[in-house]
Amino acid sequence: TQDIPLAAAVLARGAQAVTPRGEPFSPETIGERLAMRDFLDTMRASGVQTGGPSAMSMGDRQAFARQLDRYLARRGAGK
Repeated sequence: TQDIPLAAAVLARGAQAVTPRGEPFSPETIGERLAMRDFLDTMRASGVQTGGPSAMSMGDRQAFARQLDRYLARRGAGK
């Protein structure tokens, strides 16, 4: 998900979340990600142009696919 508050809620319930670029969210780093999101939201609200994420590349798509494959492999091994 790109929705960082959603990722935080998912992690709080003991589940896993990954960005569309294949970067896993973790309980250790979600607080920092939320703080940065809130900071940028405040900046945008005050009129500062913060830009947005760069376009998804083929490497980003492949990184996401690798994370999904790892997750599915772990789930399949746990059955």
